[in-house]
Amino acid sequence: MTKNMSSTNTLSQSSHVQLSSTDSCYLTRSHSLSSLTKTPIKNLIQAASSPDMLLNEFTPVITDDFDDENYTFQCSCPGLYQCSVTGLVFVMKAEGDVVYRTVPWNRRLLAQHHKKPAGPLFDIKSQQQSVCQLCLPHCELISTGGGQFLQVAHVKEEGIEFITPHKITESHVVINLTGFSGYGIVSDKDSPPDPVQALVLLFYKPPVDPDPRSILSVLLLPRNIVIRDVQRTRRKLIGDERYIGTPPHCKLHPKQVYTLSNVPEDDLITVEPNEADFDDEYYDSYFTTFLVSLGRILTDVNLSLKEKSSSTCVWERKLCLFSPTVGTLNHPPSERLLNTRSCFVEGISEPNLNSLIDKLLEKKVITDAEREAADAKQDKREKARFVIDTVRKKGDAASSEFINFLRKVNKNNAHYDQFQSLTLSLVH
Repeated sequence: MTKNMSSTNTLSQSSHVQLSSTDSCYLTRSHSLSSLTKTPIKNLIQAASSPDMLLNEFTPVITDDFDDENYTFQCSCPGLYQCSVTGLVFVMKAEGDVVYRTVPWNRRLLAQHHKKPAGPLFDIKSQQQSVCQLCLPHCELISTGGGQFLQVAHVKEEGIEFITPHKITESHVVINLTGFSGYGIVSDKDSPPDPVQALVLLFYKPPVDPDPRSILSVLLLPRNIVIRDVQRTRRKLIGDERYIGTPPHCKLHPKQVYTLSNVPEDDLITVEPNEADFDDEYYDSYFTTFLVSLGRILTDVNLSLKEKSSSTCVWERKLCLFSPTVGTLNHPPSERLLNTRSCFVEGISEPNLNSLIDKLLEKKVITDAEREAADAKQDKREKARFVIDTVRKKGDAASSEFINFLRKVNKNNAHYDQFQSLTLSLVH
């Protein structure tokens, strides 16, 4: 079982809603952050006695080995802080360290209390006990009446207790903390299968020269899973895959049957199984829902996820798989850039493109005038076309530098776009 970390949610604007608290807690102010798996935090926390505090995003220190993974947040002052990996929000009443990880649920113990997981289980410790409130991300649609059956399980060595949330917002369940151990959202076992916010995650095994076959694994998961944990678990069980960070968000009904279709339709492209239901309890096992086998080299594939009963399309994406043509990895760097030009233009995000341009300018691969010309492009795609064509036309030496910079930017990449897959296809 993997202990976790990965991903998070998207922060939009937070509005003010009064929360009473026995501890000294803090106000939120409208603040915008972005990250693939974050859900909008609205109406999060407010207390009457404190000045406004910004909602701050942090990236934890990760201690990683094959069997375990811990996250550490070192806080220097009181405030409201969200983990960029897990989506957890800590309301800190003083400075202190928080160490946390994901751990497996004891499903048998939950079943004894007629409960089921509704989120990951986090083991949380703070030596200074400086966290006064904890906000756990959920995937319910509160605006349509979801979340009525949510509680927080407090798992301790001596047993388990169920906490009624202090507040349920559109994105998080808020509780006051009195101790530190395991915390996770649960719901009643027989709660109605209302639609939830979900993710369609894609993992790609590219072809290995000279075999043209490749595999795309499609996973249907609740939105409040930790994507890093999914990647880590699958790496241990399956081996190397490319995570394709195309926008995954959709709404799915638990236990409802879905089908996956592809374009182009081809005898050499198969999808197995033909249909599958959505299981909203996947919080520590991340199995493939649909397996797409590609019997020939493809760069573009359209996927559509539909409800079987109504044929309603709930998620659709055009994918750039960045699969190099068999044998092209031995081609000159300028030709490799040309072969991946369209995928680069479509796949790279604005932040990653700007980082790449900075590197190219720093090493004099492009000139100040070329940088200014790139910055003048209002459309991201036009900007990307200009940059890759400018470098490609300078020959193999410049193209090789371009590829090396892609590798360096990708190493520190915090933007879950298709950029990671592009880099791998160019540099390996």
